[in-house]
Order: sequence, then structure tokens, then C-alpha cells
Amino acid sequence: MNLSSFAAEKPITTSKTAAPHLFLFLEIFSREGGIQSYVQDIFRGYAALEHSTHADVFLLRDGKNCTNPFANASSLRFHYFKAKSPQLGRLHFATALLRYLIQHRPQQVFCGHINLAPMVQLFCQPLGIPYTVLTYGKEVWQPLPPTVCRSLQQADQIWTISRYSRDEACAANQLDPAKVQFLSCAVDGNYFTPGEKSPDLLEKYRLSGSKVLLTVARLWSGDIYKGVDVTIRALPTIAQQFPDVKYLVIGRGDDQPRLAKLAEGLGVADRVVFAGFVPTEDLMAHYRLADAYIMPSQEGFGIVYLEAMACGIPVLSGDADGSADPLQDGELGWRVPHRDSNAVAEACIEMLTQIAKRECGEDYDQRCDGNWLREQAIARFGKPAFAHQLQALLSLRG
Repeated sequence: MNLSSFAAEKPITTSKTAAPHLFLFLEIFSREGGIQSYVQDIFRGYAALEHSTHADVFLLRDGKNCTNPFANASSLRFHYFKAKSPQLGRLHFATALLRYLIQHRPQQVFCGHINLAPMVQLFCQPLGIPYTVLTYGKEVWQPLPPTVCRSLQQADQIWTISRYSRDEACAANQLDPAKVQFLSCAVDGNYFTPGEKSPDLLEKYRLSGSKVLLTVARLWSGDIYKGVDVTIRALPTIAQQFPDVKYLVIGRGDDQPRLAKLAEGLGVADRVVFAGFVPTEDLMAHYRLADAYIMPSQEGFGIVYLEAMACGIPVLSGDADGSADPLQDGELGWRVPHRDSNAVAEACIEMLTQIAKRECGEDYDQRCDGNWLREQAIARFGKPAFAHQLQALLSLRG
């Protein structure tokens, strides 16, 4: 890919009165993950907005052949910079970015990853172009390299997904909290809906007649904070009160052998079901298998909690992370110390007890009311709420 072919293939036109927005990301369509899903929600929300301007989107590591569901959106134009050599791709990206900024002077540049922020600062500041840096979670919770830290400090705005992420980032990197705006994660309430447990899946995972605890998470050795091991350690205690309890774990990664060995050592291997990777189109049916969603983690936000609540499933999270936002500080679910298996066991027993009361027609904790949970999750974090929040943030940028 060369610059002349880039210009010929993707002509960029702008209004004389209002330049477009410019979004910059590392990779969105060539890998899976929470950040990628979140950014696609931004694209979806932007495409749905009622405005006459458009946004150009530069993607450093995505190629033209990637599957892009927004490729035909009239308000979004995508430019791909994937190259055989990462260094060459970054050089083309930087050169095209500088040329774009000089020629078109966008109203605002939205930098979608802190690793791109120093470049954005270097190019935007001399041209007087304001820029916003998008942050997500743990990537900004520790002191950053000086150039990255400086680029955040001098940004016009910082967007993040939760109060916890704001507080951790500001404390670690001397950022001005007044610059931080929130764009929370969103849940698709039209897709994630309550429903009956699938008989086929119950048979597949041997869950018939069981009280099912569920976690959806990566099982990578670098992500033990997700708390799957903590929940496994809680199972012996939970089983004393609920002998029919089982734990369904959805996700893949190199930590699964350690987790399986842990379950075996605790005598609960027959209670833990590792389902492996489940594609998005099959995920809802798996959520519906759960009586309770359990993830004592340390999240920047935790969209899985919203997905579970949208399916009418009670949730448990850690108590010192961004899950305070989707769980509304405990109003919508249980929050416990994220590495405390005793606390997890106690909370799970309480949740299953309240669910049993609900099934018997007795008074029960409202956090186990599936209809109410769904209403709250959709009202606060549904796609319309996300689009409204995005519109408000873009309006702030004038």
C-alpha cells in the first residue's frame, strides 16, 4: 500500500463549514474482545445519529479483506493500513494521518488507544486540532510511559467506561478528572432476552436438574483476575447447601488446565463444565442456562453483567472495580471482594436461596427478579441510551 493509491482508492471530501470527525484505532475487526465490541457499538451509535457530517476511521492493523459490518454505512469511511511489516504499516498510517490532518483539519480526532496517543499529540497540537483519547480499563490503571502519560494529560478530553477506570487512571497518571467523560458499555436488549433453558444444551452439558452458576470469560493465564479459580474454590461450600449446584464456564485459553486441576483437587471436577469458546450467535442460549451469573473479577466495566441481566439472570461481581457501574453500586446485584472464595460462597448461597424463594412464591430479594433486572439494564445501558450518551459527548465537541 502506498500513499498515492490510498488517496486514489479512498478520496476524502469535507464540508467547507465543518470538517469530519476522525477516529483512530489499532484493530477492531480482525480480533475478538471486549474493546472491539465496545468500539463497534460506537460505530453503530455514530451511524445511527442524525447529523450531516461523517467520520473517517483509520485502522492500523485491520486489512481491506476483514469482515466489517459497517462498511456500507454512509456516515463512516474506513481506511485500512495492515501491512506485511508492522513497521511499514505504522509508517503508512502515520504519514496518511499527518497528511489528512494538514489537508482537512477535522473538528476532533478521537484516538482509540493509548499506544497511538503520542503520535496524535505530536501531529495535532502544532495544528491546533483538539483530540480525545479513549480508554477502557487496566491499560491506564498503572503509571504509563512518560510520552503516553503526557499525551493523555494534554488531551482535550479523555473518554472512559466507568468511574473506577477514571479514578484509577487519574491517580496513576496525574490526569485532570474534569477532562474525563463517560461512555459506558452497552447491551443489545433485542438480542439478549430471557427464555427457557435449552433442553439440548442441558443434555449436552449434563446440567438437567442442576442449579447452574455461569461465567463467560477468557481463560488466559494473564487474566486470572476474572475469578474463575475463586468460584471453583467456593464450590465445595456452596455444594453443602445446594448439592445439585454446577458451574458452567464459557471461554477458552491456556489457563484451563490449571483450573481443571484445581477443580479435581478440590473434589468438584464433576461440578465444573468447561464449555470452551461459544460464538456470539449462540451465547444468549447459554446465558439462559444459568440460575446466577458469577464473576468475582476486577473489570474496567464488565459488559457480561449487562448481558446476563438483560437475560433476566442475577449477577455477582467484585466490589472494587468498574462493575460498580453496571451493578449500580450493588442495587442490581451482589458485590464481594474479588479474591475471597468464602465471600463468593456466601453470596452464591444467598442468591440461590433467594431464587428458591422466588420459585416458591415467597418474598425474595428484588435483585433476583429477572424482569426488573432486565428493565433496569436496558433503561440504563441499552443501545438507545448509548446512542444518546454518544450524541451528548459529540455535542460537547461542537
